[in-house]
Amino acid sequence: MGQIRKVVIDVLKPHKPSILELANALSDADQKCTVNIKVEEVDEQTETLVVTLSGINIELEAVSAKIVEMGGSIHSIDEVEVGSGY
Repeated sequence: MGQIRKVVIDVLKPHKPSILELANALSDADQKCTVNIKVEEVDEQTETLVVTLSGINIELEAVSAKIVEMGGSIHSIDEVEVGSGY
């Protein structure tokens, strides 16, 4: 089975926690990955984010659980890169 090398997730979250707090929490949830968050849209109560994780063998379940734990919801997985043997 291949290992997840990169995944792009569409996330909706409340304004709190900040994207910096979310990025740090996601990095702690899977210490093998780099986290990039881009704010796509902001309204009165929520932010729509594009969360990009890159690394070796990303623990998607741990990251997904952390997003939910911090009040976010995953709308979709928009891109994924899987590889093996390198």
